[in-house]
Amino acid sequence: MTDTALYALRFKSVYKDYLWGGNKIISKYNREEPPGIYAESWEVADRLDGMSVVSNGPLVGLTLREMVQRFGPRLMGTNVRGTVFPLLVKLIDASDKLSVQVHPDDDTAKQFGGVAKTEMWYVLDAQPGASLYVGFKPGVNRAQLEDAIHTKHVRELLNCIPVAPGDAIYVPGGRVHAIDAGCLIFEVQQNSNTTYRVYDWGRVGLDGKPRPLHIREALRVIKWDDTAPPKLDPMRLAVHGATEIWRLVSTPSFRVDRLSISDPCNCPGDGSTFNIFFVVSGRLQVSSGAITEVLEPGGVCLVPASLSECSVDPLDGPTILLRVTAP
Repeated sequence: MTDTALYALRFKSVYKDYLWGGNKIISKYNREEPPGIYAESWEVADRLDGMSVVSNGPLVGLTLREMVQRFGPRLMGTNVRGTVFPLLVKLIDASDKLSVQVHPDDDTAKQFGGVAKTEMWYVLDAQPGASLYVGFKPGVNRAQLEDAIHTKHVRELLNCIPVAPGDAIYVPGGRVHAIDAGCLIFEVQQNSNTTYRVYDWGRVGLDGKPRPLHIREALRVIKWDDTAPPKLDPMRLAVHGATEIWRLVSTPSFRVDRLSISDPCNCPGDGSTFNIFFVVSGRLQVSSGAITEVLEPGGVCLVPASLSECSVDPLDGPTILLRVTAP
């Protein structure tokens, strides 16, 4: 199996029906799913609680975990260590507010347990007035947060950021955050599900009881001296003919670029890292060997690191896509 020719991989989406979700993922991207709540759509995931399965080409039916085990660096690249795919890429539809939460970073995960989780959000859609809560207002300390949790005034301490489509937000481990109602988000994160819920807006779960909080754990991993602006300022990397490349974020765990493509171009792997493409707008034809895939808006594919022949062709004028790679 390791001699099998690799190609641009598509996966079957894994949906999560968390109580704050809606149906925007299904309706906006014309996905053929029955009516229901679609809070999250895991597009590239190597997790037992939501495993990606190849949906195209000769490797159809294999899980991402099986792909990693069989192809290793040919799939992930020499920049990636380990036997698990390092990232989780998903869509988030917040019909209601998500809880206020925080994740450990690499240092606090080693110190207190759990798995580090740094993430980045790209706003795909936002209702008028929608916001993201990212970090605290200046000067907020532990005692103030503990009191606000008790008195149910946490919102007053949070840094509220009005957002619009195209905004990108950085959420490193240790930074308190929440997604407001009315936001559709593309998220890239470390492959982790360690989440400490700080505050849940007085909400109850489907069983009629308040959902558990993890205040003790959260207080240990919050970065109280975190004052960096959360909204990212894209940096123009390159212009190749009618293609523009903008770097949104570069972290020790992942890089995310925004590309505007108007003409066909080559995008072969160089062996160092995989490429994940997500189409924001337009239609994109991805060709690799004998396999050709057309990505509509909301479409995702994983280009293996060792894929020496791969090209992309915008089909209906300029196409905007996000590219996720290992650093």
